Amino acid sequence: MKKHNFSAGPCILPQEVLKKASNAILNFNNLNLSLIEISHRSKDFVEVMENARSLVKELLNLPDGYSVLFLQGGASLEFLMSTYNLLKVDGKAAYLDTGTWSTKAIKEAKKLGDIAVVASSKDEGYKSIPKNYEIPSNIDFFHCTSNNTIFGTQIKNFPKTNGLLVCDMSSDIFSRQLDFSKFDLIYAGAQKNMGPAGTTLVIVKDEILGKSGRDIPSMLDYQVHISKDSMFNTPPVYAVYVSMLTLEWLKNLGGIPAIEKINEAKAKLLYAEIDRNPLFKGYANKEDRSTMNVTFNLTDDSNKETFDKIWNEAGIVGIKGHRSVGGYRASIYNAMPIESVQILVDAMQQFEKQIS
Repeated sequence: MKKHNFSAGPCILPQEVLKKASNAILNFNNLNLSLIEISHRSKDFVEVMENARSLVKELLNLPDGYSVLFLQGGASLEFLMSTYNLLKVDGKAAYLDTGTWSTKAIKEAKKLGDIAVVASSKDEGYKSIPKNYEIPSNIDFFHCTSNNTIFGTQIKNFPKTNGLLVCDMSSDIFSRQLDFSKFDLIYAGAQKNMGPAGTTLVIVKDEILGKSGRDIPSMLDYQVHISKDSMFNTPPVYAVYVSMLTLEWLKNLGGIPAIEKINEAKAKLLYAEIDRNPLFKGYANKEDRSTMNVTFNLTDDSNKETFDKIWNEAGIVGIKGHRSVGGYRASIYNAMPIESVQILVDAMQQFEKQIS
C-alpha cells in the first residue's frame, strides 16, 4: 500500500530526489565510489556545495552581499549562534514568542544578554500570531519564527524594525514568495522542508557581521564558516547533497512562485474540509493558519478510535498531533502531492458518513 507521509519532520521528499540520492550512496558521479566515502574537499563534492549555495541565492532572489552556509546543529544551535554573532556585549534584542521553538530561542539568547519579549500568544495556547506590538528602537536585532509546526500558525506580515531582522524559517523556507532581502539573517533546519536531518541552512548579510564585540568560539562564528566556504569542519555531505537535489527539483518545478500556488491549493483543500465537516475543528485562528502544518481536533474525542482506524487503513502516516496540543497535525510541505491531501480529505468524509 502506498503511504501518505504527513510527518512534521523529518519531512517528505520528492521521489525523484530519493532515487537520485539512493544511487549516489552506491555510485556517485560514476566514480564507482559512494558519496559518503569520498573526500569533502574533492572536486566532485565541492561542486555539490557550490551548486547548493548558488541554488539558494537563485531561488530566494537574493541580492549581492549575502553569504549562504550549510552548517550543523539544527536550528537549536542557531538559537545561540545567531545571538553570539549579532547581540552586542552591552546590547539588547527583541523576540516574538509564537510557540515552542521561539520559546527555546529566547531561553538560549537570554544566556548572552538583555532580551525583551515584545509579545506572546502563550496564554491562548499559541493559537495566533500576536498583532499590534511595539518593537523597541534601541535593539540590535528582532527575532521571529515564521512558521510554528506544533501549533499550525504562520506569520503573514513581517514587522519593520530599527534593528536587524532575524528569522527562523525552518518549516516554511522555500514555500512562499517573500522579499527575502528584508531579512538580515535567516536560518532553517533542512529536515522540515528542504532535505534530510543533519544540515542547517544559514543566510546572512555580510555587512552585519563582526560588530558584536564578542570573542566568538570558532565553531559559532559565521565569519569563520564563510571564510572556509561551509567547510571549516567536515560538512554533512549527504544532507547537503540531498538538499541540493531538492533545490534542483524545486527550480525545475518553476521555483517558489510555482510551489506557492501548489501549497495554497493543498492548504485550501484541507482547511475547507476541516471547516465544513462538523466532526472536526481547526486549532489555529483562521487568519494565522499555516500553509505547511495543518492542526485540527475532533469535536468529540470519543470518536478517535474510529477515525484513527480509517486514516490508518488509507495508508496515512504521521498525522498525530504534538503531545502539547493533541489532536492531529497534517504537515503538507513542498514535496507533499495534492493527491495525498485528497486521500486525507476522503478519509475525513468517510469518517463523517460512518459516524452519522
